[in-house]
Amino acid sequence: MSTRPTRRGTRAALALTALVGGAALTALPLGTASAAPGDVLAVQYRTSASGATADQSEPWLKLRNTGSNSVPLSQVKIRYYFKADTPTASYRFACSWAVKGCSVITGTFGTLPHPTATADRYLEVGFTPAAGSLAPGSDTGDMQLRFYLSTWQTLQQSDDYSFNGAQTSYADWSHVTAQLAGETVWGTAPAGNEPTDPPTDPTDPPTDPPAGGQTLFDDFSYASHTDPALSSHGWSVRSNSGGPGVPGATWDPSKVTFVTQGGNTVMNLETSSAGTSSSTVQTEVLTKATKFQNGTYAARVKFSDAPAYGPDGDRVVQTFFTINDLKAPMADDYAEYDFEYLPNGGWGEPANILYTTSWETYNPDPWQAVNQHSESRTSFTGWHDLVVTIDGNAITYYVDGALFGTHGAAYLPERPMSINFNQWLIDLNGQPSTAPRAYDQQVDYVLHVKDRVLSPAQVAAKVAALRSAGTTFVDEVPAS
Repeated sequence: MSTRPTRRGTRAALALTALVGGAALTALPLGTASAAPGDVLAVQYRTSASGATADQSEPWLKLRNTGSNSVPLSQVKIRYYFKADTPTASYRFACSWAVKGCSVITGTFGTLPHPTATADRYLEVGFTPAAGSLAPGSDTGDMQLRFYLSTWQTLQQSDDYSFNGAQTSYADWSHVTAQLAGETVWGTAPAGNEPTDPPTDPTDPPTDPPAGGQTLFDDFSYASHTDPALSSHGWSVRSNSGGPGVPGATWDPSKVTFVTQGGNTVMNLETSSAGTSSSTVQTEVLTKATKFQNGTYAARVKFSDAPAYGPDGDRVVQTFFTINDLKAPMADDYAEYDFEYLPNGGWGEPANILYTTSWETYNPDPWQAVNQHSESRTSFTGWHDLVVTIDGNAITYYVDGALFGTHGAAYLPERPMSINFNQWLIDLNGQPSTAPRAYDQQVDYVLHVKDRVLSPAQVAAKVAALRSAGTTFVDEVPAS
């Protein structure tokens, strides 16, 4: 609410057996192209959703090379086995984060030829050639994976073969299998279900987004706020005065920078203050309000609980939102859809809170608001995948793949909107000190698909496909 005060080659038949971490590894033939005696893999597992039921199952995995030869990851398949909640249940896969990057990780579902009491399906995790090889003694690092029912209903996981709710730290786990070039080299499958290559036919369709829908995608690969490409791609970096925020504060374009993190460029918005209006500097990046209305909006945003430097406590607001102009007080064609994180509270809240708000209209003076909001009173510091979908029936918000809030048709947009990121201070009452301090908000990418409702998993798949193709910017969305 920016206006309120308010994630095979042919192989010979040489057998190899090994014992790693107490688990017997099955025979591994010698490959003619890429593998050699001593190729051995082990899978480590932990869960970040340990309950008997969950909105989504979260098998986090690491693949370790315990052998003496490099292993091409594109020849590796890992299977996680589970019991479908109903015979017709459909599932979707997503990668929240991975050391190697989610774009090189694939996930498909299959059915087991011999169902058991604890498994009739599996999630098969693979790697694209871009994942490279795994050197001896190394591991892939975190692969924070998840899957969920396509209906987003609560799923039962306590009866799943590969699930272990007590394993919340990484450890070797033999209830997950790994294949190398078609041969099982780690783990034990449910009885009678030794993995096959090729696998059984997938149960569910791919998680790629549906065809159609004009796309805007930007991963913010710019040199600076003065980079000509930034404006030619439709972005403005705000410099004009006015609200929201501290009266008399400056909106400084030079405080919007582009920094490299792990080989990836992200946009950084710095907001600072020394306790006075004249020392307060706020930041905003936005498009024109000419063509964005129904469809899917997504961004990966890093919120911050603590300042980059100086004393903490300011009532800072970190945002991703869409908006159009209020033509008159209480005008009914106004629209705004917000993700707003308040790390230090504000608007009557004493501590951190994340809002999603859908606006019909408002009157600035005297203050009157017509909106619907959802909130979560907990820390959201760090990177988060934010998705909002708008169709003819509702506005639906997701955070990290989980449903955050659904708002009614009364709040649907009637005119095009802009896409905005800003960071500002509600007031100067949260931190009275005159010591300089600054807060950072970062943005990895933004995505809009016009007139299409994508699930969070489809958003992740689309972004991964765009990045895999080397796309840093595309805008197919026509002006309204």
